[in-house]
Amino acid sequence: MIPQPTAQQALPDETFTLQPDATIGLTDPALRTIADGFAARLRRSTGFALPVQDGTGTITLSTGGPESLGPEGYELRADASGVSITAATAEGVFRGVTTLRQLLPAKAEAGTAQDGPWEIAGTTITDSPRYGYRGAMLDVSRHFFTVDQVKHFIDLVSLYKINRLHLHLSDDQGWRIQVDSWPRLTEYGGSLQVGGGTGGAYTKADYAEIVRYAGEHYITVVPEIDTPGHTNAALASYPELNADGVAPKLYTETEVGFSTLTVGLDRTYEFLDDVFREVAEQTPGDVVHLGGDEAHSTPHSDYLTFVPKAAELVVKQGKTVMGWHEIADGPLPAGTIVQYWGTEDEKAQALAVKAVEQGATLVLSPANRAYLDMKYHAETPLGLQWAGLVSVEQSYSWNPATLVPNVPADAIHGVEAPLWTETLDDLEKVEFMVFPRLPGIAELGWSSEDALDWTTYKDRLAEQAPRWEVLGINFYRAPEIDWR
Repeated sequence: MIPQPTAQQALPDETFTLQPDATIGLTDPALRTIADGFAARLRRSTGFALPVQDGTGTITLSTGGPESLGPEGYELRADASGVSITAATAEGVFRGVTTLRQLLPAKAEAGTAQDGPWEIAGTTITDSPRYGYRGAMLDVSRHFFTVDQVKHFIDLVSLYKINRLHLHLSDDQGWRIQVDSWPRLTEYGGSLQVGGGTGGAYTKADYAEIVRYAGEHYITVVPEIDTPGHTNAALASYPELNADGVAPKLYTETEVGFSTLTVGLDRTYEFLDDVFREVAEQTPGDVVHLGGDEAHSTPHSDYLTFVPKAAELVVKQGKTVMGWHEIADGPLPAGTIVQYWGTEDEKAQALAVKAVEQGATLVLSPANRAYLDMKYHAETPLGLQWAGLVSVEQSYSWNPATLVPNVPADAIHGVEAPLWTETLDDLEKVEFMVFPRLPGIAELGWSSEDALDWTTYKDRLAEQAPRWEVLGINFYRAPEIDWR
């Protein structure tokens, strides 16, 4: 399984077999959506009726489990008499159901009826995550992805207990979220994408549907409005945001670092106040990401002035500030989450240390290990390589607790695997870059440190291939994995 559970024990001579008369029981009405979704999936592949009922069933989902396992922890038991999943919360039950899906044969993921048997070797599992933040980022600014495509991405990442979806909603190439008070952001600023093709944007109803669907998978959406750089789409939409009052042209290339909001302009903060307010109002999660990276055209003194002002506008909306590690160069509000995207460069590491010294926590996304858009090898037809070539082994073989020198382990909030889309314009390309590397990042975020071992992991990863084939995932068959 991936992620590796905290503790698992085999039950000798016990095998659970799902039969045509099986039922799914729930002891808490709050579990109905989870039970219905799981039953619907199994009905398609098994052809069984699998009615969902109150009380116990062949497979029983229950709350009231040990709170010591936290909100995402669960206990699972499979034996000849049935399967039980118990957790303190519905979220924990959902994580347990995710594990149960991996215990079933890969053909259980099929969209049409398959032949049995549907067996699970007897086992007990006690499981809870190492870190509370385990994210995947989808850049919808460079290339736009529709609501249904984002839902598909959510389906894929939730297989591996990801619990945050970071949406990169604005950049030089496109503005992708509706802001009523500044309508040209999407009408004009969202009209194109990299390469000059037609772009797109999410209406408030679209964004609400993404948030709802993510919530069904116990994934919290983290919206990013990148500032003060990466802002050409906004500057092109509104001349008044430019120091000279002249709007630049829309931009469809991929070079970065040339755009900046005007730090000394009052209108800049009126704009951001409106944007953060409307984005926050649409986002039930507690975090708003203000970007802060690669502001190469913002004078450094201006940058140090800007970040606290922008952060204050996020806090004003009752949200926690998140930003790329450059924001740590200045003062940070209490509770800030700093996203580290550095490699082994001393400057980035020093900023991470500075963030922690201010009381911030770190989400780790080292570009030379966790960036899913980096090429696997020099001949990879997609992706970039500015942070190096990132093999499946390199993406897995690092320890979040020791990645950044002089940062205490308890300052690590979690991990995130970003996917930038300069070269990715459809879901097949997304899948190719995400799989098989994302499951490894997910395991680094979930499994205990002593469970992390490349030799055993690569064998477990190979065993995921039949499941991906059934799901129709266009994964890269990395040569360092024995795909059997």
